Amino acid sequence: MVRGTPEGLYSRGALEYQDGNYKKAREYFLRVREEYPLNNLAVLADMGIADSYFSDKAYIEAEGAYSDFVNLHPTNENVPYAIYQAGICHYNQIEAIDRDQTETVKARKEFEKLITRYPESKFATMAERLLIECKQKQAEHEFYVGKFYFTQKKYQAALIRLEKITKDFANIGLDSKVEFLMNETKIKIAEEEKVKKDQEAKDKAKEEKKKAKEEQKAAQK
Repeated sequence: MVRGTPEGLYSRGALEYQDGNYKKAREYFLRVREEYPLNNLAVLADMGIADSYFSDKAYIEAEGAYSDFVNLHPTNENVPYAIYQAGICHYNQIEAIDRDQTETVKARKEFEKLITRYPESKFATMAERLLIECKQKQAEHEFYVGKFYFTQKKYQAALIRLEKITKDFANIGLDSKVEFLMNETKIKIAEEEKVKKDQEAKDKAKEEKKKAKEEQKAAQK
């Protein structure tokens, strides 16, 4: 392989990227990083590698590359962008509300990190809207699970899920639905408690009646 200049290699990578040849672009960016690690273009090449994965929809690899960029270049001006993109990698992998929400949680953490560390960044502004969406998705998932438990008559488990929504996800559009189902759940729990207490009272009365008969028989002997 002919050794090129860092500028030449980076330019070739940029051209390949613009043409949609992300794998080929990544090869040139990798060469810049490996052959000229102390050159200023090596930093941009790191970002190019991450972007090439992202544009290729290889979100797992892209997220890792963006996170590596943040760790390797913590003072670089592109760090807010890298954190935002790491969040988008997780955001793009979010599943339906009836599925596991691990990616939602991870996306939320990245967006919250960005907003906290770089509140003046334009990427923080963009992240705020997506953060709300992540919270809504988490709340909808919790409501889905809570409603499922309710239909399965597992009322205590349902109540735990619903209370979590009121505590962690208030004022994002589910309050009335949650309040209604929570009240219904509490009614069912109260009904179960009443049935349980009534049955315990009946069992106790039956046991006392049985004991009285046994004592009466013993006295007759």
